[in-house]
Amino acid sequence: MQLDKENSRSVQVLGIDAGGTMTDTFFVDADGEFVVGKAQSTPVNEALGLIESSREGLEHWGLKLEDALSSIQTGVYSGTAMLNRVVQRKGLRTGLIVNAGMEDFHRMGRAIQAYLGFAYEDRIHLNTHYYDDPLVPRQLTRGVMERVDMFGDVVIPLREETARVAARELIGKNVEGIVISLLHSYKNPGHERRVRDIVIEEIEKAGKKIPVFASTDYYPVRKETHRTNTTVLEAFAAEPSRQTLKKISTAFKENGSKFDFRVMATHGGTISWKAKELARTIVSGPIGGVIGAKYLGEVLGYKNIACSDIGGTSFDVALITQGELTIQNDPDMARLVLSLPLVGLDSVGAGAGSFIRLDPYTKAIKLGPDSAGYRVGVCWAESGIETVTISDCHVILGYLNPDNFLGGQVKLDRQRAYDAMKEQIADPLGLTVEEAAAGVIELLDSDLRDYLRSMISSKGYSPSSFTCFSYGGAGPVHTYGYTEGLGFEDVIVPAWAAGFSAFGCAAADFEYRYDKSLDVNISEDASDDAKEIEANILNAAWHELAERVLEEFELNGYARDQVVLQPGYRMQYRGQLNDLEIESPIKVAKTAGDWDQLVEAFNQTYGRVYAAAARSPELGYSVTGAIMRGTVPIPKPKIPKEEEGSPTPPETAKLGTRKFYRKGKWVDAQLYQMESLLPGNRVAGPAIIESDATTFVVPGGFETWLDGHRLFHLREI
Repeated sequence: MQLDKENSRSVQVLGIDAGGTMTDTFFVDADGEFVVGKAQSTPVNEALGLIESSREGLEHWGLKLEDALSSIQTGVYSGTAMLNRVVQRKGLRTGLIVNAGMEDFHRMGRAIQAYLGFAYEDRIHLNTHYYDDPLVPRQLTRGVMERVDMFGDVVIPLREETARVAARELIGKNVEGIVISLLHSYKNPGHERRVRDIVIEEIEKAGKKIPVFASTDYYPVRKETHRTNTTVLEAFAAEPSRQTLKKISTAFKENGSKFDFRVMATHGGTISWKAKELARTIVSGPIGGVIGAKYLGEVLGYKNIACSDIGGTSFDVALITQGELTIQNDPDMARLVLSLPLVGLDSVGAGAGSFIRLDPYTKAIKLGPDSAGYRVGVCWAESGIETVTISDCHVILGYLNPDNFLGGQVKLDRQRAYDAMKEQIADPLGLTVEEAAAGVIELLDSDLRDYLRSMISSKGYSPSSFTCFSYGGAGPVHTYGYTEGLGFEDVIVPAWAAGFSAFGCAAADFEYRYDKSLDVNISEDASDDAKEIEANILNAAWHELAERVLEEFELNGYARDQVVLQPGYRMQYRGQLNDLEIESPIKVAKTAGDWDQLVEAFNQTYGRVYAAAARSPELGYSVTGAIMRGTVPIPKPKIPKEEEGSPTPPETAKLGTRKFYRKGKWVDAQLYQMESLLPGNRVAGPAIIESDATTFVVPGGFETWLDGHRLFHLREI
């Protein structure tokens, strides 16, 4: 991140992470050098926070926003706006057409939706359990007479007049979108597409413009609740989010940009904000960090990575094993089960803005799950917050510099935080304010440490096999606490930790992905003829999906020969409940020999993910889905590489000392300016390394050193 280059630099890539608390921007120039910007999020109009964050970042290069934007080739956005819209049920008025007799299945959902996101005690007590409103209310749901069975055979022909009546009634209800989802349409889409055409005809007769979403055109996969929820999201939440993204794109174009924004998708690639399937971007922020960690691992040779990201609202964890991500096929979000390929990610509602409360009966400390978000805490006088947060503890204990939060953009008041903590937590517990604040931090760190340990061990691994990457605005503040004693092979904090998710956006491929459910079953000793038949079924699905991928790229101005296609499939041993996603070793599958290659790739992956002894080829094989990815190469950020020098930090990096409380006593912590430390420098705790965008805490008993890639390595001493 060299900051002294001439202002003739050509800025090429912009990555954006619009979180609930902070908005990060990440700029990459033609030489691969980068800089990070940070500003408070502006939920009412996200464009304001993005522009401010961009200005702040480009100032480090001495560039004005208007001068830099004109040369940018690509911009990638990630954020939480769509997810928030779904959680708050603030979407478009949507109508739903299903099978006659099935009008209630959407609001009933699957049984799991009744308790998703609840703690155990909240699941079993009526006074704390609640049911979310369905995305589509019962009065906006209509049924049509038809039935296709699980094999794709027509059992009841479509009664077209019932479709016309359903369409007219929904149009009369002034819906803003109509979704069609019929049983088993992924096996035989004929009826669903005919209903779609009838609905479009009726809309045209009514002289209206209402978008129509048939599940088979978007998510031709099994499990009707998952498929219906996901298609409803396209109408309910994706369309208004498209308008938000259009507003952001317009704001940047008014400041001189010429590029069209792409958005981080759940599968780890990026798609255009104009893409047909925009619901794939429902959760994009945390995924950016995982993709950034994967890219950094590929460049620097880290195979097994535990990704840990602490922002203002959550702690997000993901595992990369042998350089590969886990892809979940049926994830849940906002208490809805969905049919989206999602980078394997677990999240805890505990971040730097999490509220701290006492249980009125037991006096136990409860953290979150709600958060102050961009309003930080009581320590920010203008926040309007009255309940203390984790950030208030940071200020009280000396972790954060009250005068340098966001580089001084926001001034924090330690006395306000102190008084609130005394009244709300310390006095009721009979503790000093420092003891109470330190206890909260220890409780949070313990919770996060246990969560990280259990996630790794539940996959059959030990932390000693992994390098832990810690990032996010609040990640480096807590790194020592939630990694202490776990025995990671290495613990790494990138110098650009605060903008790491935005860095991941800049490193992500321009990629479209389509999936299709299949039911291919074959025994281990099947004949060559049987293998050939099944290989061709998979190949036909690949061909169908490839056409859809190429159509999306053509909409973005890319010729077919510019797109690199990569087929994949989901396979399991017959009788198992869970499958694995496999990248196909071959581009075309037509012969028995091709089928054998697919099976061999599955067996190798299965043995790596679980254990070689767990393989069960005698059960035979099932292919449950076909996958097609298409990518177009983009410029990637270059990882810095500088010569490592003296272990002694330069005097110019020292900023004095600050009182720091830990383990029952105040100590003087040496302060350092993060950007002034040089590769090779070692810093022993107690120390605090400050940047405008984040703070890296190194307590007593720990040491960190900065390598030539500007990565801090933390270890216990």
